[in-house]
Amino acid sequence: MTTNNSAAAAGPIIPQAEIDTQVQTLISSSYVWFQTHWLQIIIAAAIGTGIFLALHAARRLGEKLCRHDAGATGWGTIFGRAIAKTGNFFIIMVAVRLVEGYSGAPSQVAATINFLFTVAAVFQAAIWAREIILGAVRHRTESENYSGEALGSAMGIIRLLVTFALFAIALVVVLDNLGVNVTGLVAGLGVGGIAIGLAAQGIFADLFAALAIIFDRPFRRGDVVSYDTSGGTVEAIGLKSTRIRAVTGEERIISNKNLLDKEILNNTRREYRRIKFTLGLVQWTPMEKMEALPGMLQEVVESCGQTFVRAGFMQFGTSSYDFDLEFDSMDAAFAPFFEARHKVGLAIIKRFNAEGIELAYPTQTEFTAAPEGGMVLPYAEAAPPARPAHDPAEPAPQDASNSVENHPGFEGSSEN
Repeated sequence: MTTNNSAAAAGPIIPQAEIDTQVQTLISSSYVWFQTHWLQIIIAAAIGTGIFLALHAARRLGEKLCRHDAGATGWGTIFGRAIAKTGNFFIIMVAVRLVEGYSGAPSQVAATINFLFTVAAVFQAAIWAREIILGAVRHRTESENYSGEALGSAMGIIRLLVTFALFAIALVVVLDNLGVNVTGLVAGLGVGGIAIGLAAQGIFADLFAALAIIFDRPFRRGDVVSYDTSGGTVEAIGLKSTRIRAVTGEERIISNKNLLDKEILNNTRREYRRIKFTLGLVQWTPMEKMEALPGMLQEVVESCGQTFVRAGFMQFGTSSYDFDLEFDSMDAAFAPFFEARHKVGLAIIKRFNAEGIELAYPTQTEFTAAPEGGMVLPYAEAAPPARPAHDPAEPAPQDASNSVENHPGFEGSSEN
């Protein structure tokens, strides 16, 4: 009694007799099919053989393309490598599926062919997609234009992630075609993916940032870049970080995500470097010299072999009249830019000296209060002019203090 209860709890079991009946039905229907459709079957087999040979020829063409240049990363080689990965089982099932309708196969045989073709097609599509995706990544990382430096050590991880994702999707599709309820499986894969993503979000963030560097190409190895207050030459782009050699000699390592979050200036891709000077003239500079200054500066810049952009009055300074000068060094490298700035600066000073134009410098005057409330001037006060010497030919001027009118005994009149 206990055994019967346990068997009932385990679920219904298909009786052996029913299995034997279904097998006998399949065999008998197939026998009848061969007897009644033998000509269609022979023609379908011939056509299927031709399709099989044609697909094999296409696969050999892909293999030949890969052998011709195994190291190439062009799109032709990528698709050739994908075609070379076509499996024999898929080729057979394609040929059978294409001629199955013409041969008039029984429903049981047709259902079996459709199922096997679906399995072969889904997994073959996953293999093709994997090869094309990995080939695209390799095309970006190993092409001549990109120096082949980025993510060379990360290809194993990328291959693993791509393979897992594609074959998981293929498995879900196959199970769905079998009539299996895949809702729970999809939910489980989603929860597992979220858990893994949260646990390794830093690594995945840098990995996807590295992929963004590959496909977007903001810079590559050998480029001179600037970010924030730092900069240098890019030496390597890795899975987690980018290594930059600073102009002061040290190697700076920054994670790919943090680097892409900043504004990056790629100095190697400059078409030119713009140089700007601010010239402060003394405020007693003659007006005609200030009016002629833009043309004068253009002559100086062009005589030094640089490209003049503009020059003119900018603002009233505290102790100067300020003029702006802008010109371009047409070489993107730093050394020619530095040399151009030095050469033009010295030429401006030389021209100003020749023209008598003075550059202002900061000045400041201080006043001190005197004890009686006045000001103690910061400079020497001018002396009063000296009295002229007495000419002997002329009568000496009387001293007002000794004159008769000022004498105490003088009455003011001779009549008394």
